Amino acid sequence: MELFGQFLRLGISRRSLAIAVAVVGTVSLAIGAHAALNKRIADATRVAANDQVDSAARPSSRIALVIGNGHYPDANAPLTQPINDARALTSALRHEGFDVDVIEDATHDDMTRAVARVKSKVRPDSVVMLFFGGYGIQVGRESYMIPVDARIWKEADVRRDGVSVESVLDAARDFGASAKVVVLDASRRNPYERRFRTFSHGLAPINLPDNALLLTSASPGTVADDSTGPDSVLVTELLSHIDSKQADQARAAEAIFNQTRVAISRASGGAQVPSVSSTLMEDVSLNADPAKAR
Repeated sequence: MELFGQFLRLGISRRSLAIAVAVVGTVSLAIGAHAALNKRIADATRVAANDQVDSAARPSSRIALVIGNGHYPDANAPLTQPINDARALTSALRHEGFDVDVIEDATHDDMTRAVARVKSKVRPDSVVMLFFGGYGIQVGRESYMIPVDARIWKEADVRRDGVSVESVLDAARDFGASAKVVVLDASRRNPYERRFRTFSHGLAPINLPDNALLLTSASPGTVADDSTGPDSVLVTELLSHIDSKQADQARAAEAIFNQTRVAISRASGGAQVPSVSSTLMEDVSLNADPAKAR
C-alpha cells in the first residue's frame, strides 16, 4: 500500500497504474511461454537424437513363425518329422538371434493367432521367416498349409480350413516387413486325395511378393517321400548350412537355400529336387553376426 501511495503522490492515476501492471504481467507471461516452448523444443530434439542413436545401434528385427504338424486324424499314420524339424529349427534360429514363435500340431485357430502375433511384431526393417512342416495341398493354383483339425472332403474345404501360404506372405508385406523368407517341407502325398474328383500332387508355384525367398522340399507339382530318419532331409541339410561357422559366402540366405537344394538333389540321385524361388533385392542373412548381409 505504501508503494501504491507513492505512485499516487507522483500523480500517477489508478487507471494508469492498472495498465502498467497488466502490461508487466503480459510481458512476464510471454517470456515464460517462450522459455517453456524452447524447453519443449530442446527436449524433443534430445529425444529424436536418442531415437536415432537407438535405431542405429539396434539390430534389425528378426522374427520367425515355425509350425510343425504331425498328427492328422485322416492320415494313415502320424508324421514324426515335422515336429522334430520344428524343434530343431527353433533352437537353431533362436541361437542365430531370431524371435521364434513355435507351434506344434496347430489347429486353424492356432495358426491364425500365430500369424496375428507375428504381424504385431513387424517393423519396417523386419526379416520375417515362416517354416511349415506337415501336409500342403494346392487348390486352384494356390498352396495351402493344412492344420490338424481340417475337415476336408472336397477341394472347397481346403480353401475353408487351410491357410494360404501367399496370404501369410502378403500379410507380412502389408505390415511393412522388409524381407520375407519361407521354408515349406510340405510336398507330401495328399492324404485326402481319394476324396477328390481331381487332385494335384505337391504344391503349386507360389507367387512371391517383392524381396522374398522361398525353399520347398520338392519342385512344384511333385511329391517327396519322407526319409527313415527322425528329421527330414530338407531341414537336416538346411541346418548344416545355417551353421554360423560356415564361410562368409554361405551366410546369405539365398546361398544357403541353393546349397541345400544341390545337396539334397545329389544325395537322392535326382529323386528329390527342392525348389528355390527368389525376388530378393538385397542379401538377407540367417546368421546372428553377418559380415555383409543384413
